[in-house]
Amino acid sequence: MNSDVLHWLHAQLGPDIDAANLVSRYERLGSARAVALEVLHERTAALLADPLKVTVNGVVTIDNSANVSALERQAARISAAEAPDDLSPMQGGTLIAVQLHTRARR
Repeated sequence: MNSDVLHWLHAQLGPDIDAANLVSRYERLGSARAVALEVLHERTAALLADPLKVTVNGVVTIDNSANVSALERQAARISAAEAPDDLSPMQGGTLIAVQLHTRARR
């Protein structure tokens, strides 16, 4: 993983995530987009594991449903955006040129 990919991941996921964790995920998954989506899905799953809304009458109300929606929107943006390690159409394939020689005819 190069520094451009690491900076892009920190920009998408926040600076508090450990770089070694990102590097190990990148080696396992092979792309920055897959790493970012995996981290966002883990964050969403952690929020969904607990009740989304908790109310203590007259004291406090905690509502995490907006956070789940924000994480889902961010995952959709990352899926649609271009990651720094994405292959451009020119890099995606191999171009092979075969030179044809004329043969003598009868």
